Amino acid sequence: MLIVAIRTFVLYIIVLIAVSIMGKSELSKMSPFQLVIVFMIAELAAMPIDDPATSLINGVMAIFTLMLLQVLISFLSTKCEWVKNLFSGKPSILIDKGQLNIRELQKLRITSTDLLEQLRLKNCPSFSSVEYAIMESNGQLTVIPKAAQKPLTPKDMGLTVNDGLLPMIVISDGTLYTKNLLASGLSEDIFRGKLEASGINSYEKVFLAFYDENKVFHVYLQTETSVPFAAEVII
Repeated sequence: MLIVAIRTFVLYIIVLIAVSIMGKSELSKMSPFQLVIVFMIAELAAMPIDDPATSLINGVMAIFTLMLLQVLISFLSTKCEWVKNLFSGKPSILIDKGQLNIRELQKLRITSTDLLEQLRLKNCPSFSSVEYAIMESNGQLTVIPKAAQKPLTPKDMGLTVNDGLLPMIVISDGTLYTKNLLASGLSEDIFRGKLEASGINSYEKVFLAFYDENKVFHVYLQTETSVPFAAEVII
């Protein structure tokens, strides 16, 4: 029993390291090649756990071999377009300038009903409202609506808007994230002063504090009441 637990722990760490080395981008793409690698790593990790007679070293070596293969192919894909197309595939245009690409639909075995369902999920209820629909190499559908169907933007209306911040958490469960606070343009002394002005004299009283894209801080106390206050910061 103890041996199984130890082998499981070791293989967990090995798989975690292998996936980390493969990189976040590989996990986000999940092309057919990446899926095969993930399934094979999972199977190789399970074998030494299920069968104690299976060599743990052999399982680890197999996992790292797959990891190195994945890293190598990913590197080659950035250098050679044909390698990328071979292992990851390439996008397919299903609707081109408002016209259905029947050939591509048949090639990918996608029915018009399936395509219409995907368009509805992208808030395009009709083929007539779509300028381009592209099936990306990772299986996701990108939809570009016709100009008349696009929502209005401040630029279309001639409005002037200020660039916003990336919203970030400043306090979580009483813990201050100094780096996130500094990214807003406030020092800790100024921030603490704003909290005290709102009647909050300790970080431990704060369940959550964050600033939004409009440079406004929102503070939620442990009592589940909120005390939002504006951050007078110019960035």
